Amino acid sequence: QVQLVESGGGLVQPGGSLRLSCLASGMFFRIYAMGWYRQAPGKQRDLVATITSSGSTNYADSVKGRFTISRDNAKNTVYLQMNSLKPDDTAVYYCNGARGTTNYWGQGTQVTVSS
Repeated sequence: QVQLVESGGGLVQPGGSLRLSCLASGMFFRIYAMGWYRQAPGKQRDLVATITSSGSTNYADSVKGRFTISRDNAKNTVYLQMNSLKPDDTAVYYCNGARGTTNYWGQGTQVTVSS
């Protein structure tokens, strides 16, 4: 079965950096658009960044210039490099794989930005 497993979350001070990873299995990774979403307590799940199968990227305005999404098809992994982190970035970050009407989600990884 398809599995998306996120890692790399944790506690970081404002201005710090983290790199999230999402390892996919059970799917033909390279043909899927991949993305990162986040959900803060009491809020809806929002898009952070996406990357198509051909490598085109898209970012939420709130993270442009600070976050970078990338993928390594040989490793079935998508990454999210997060720099200049702010307290407002605190959320559970979810990995998503999408193709047509098919969507797969990971279990999420907590990112907490606090001094």
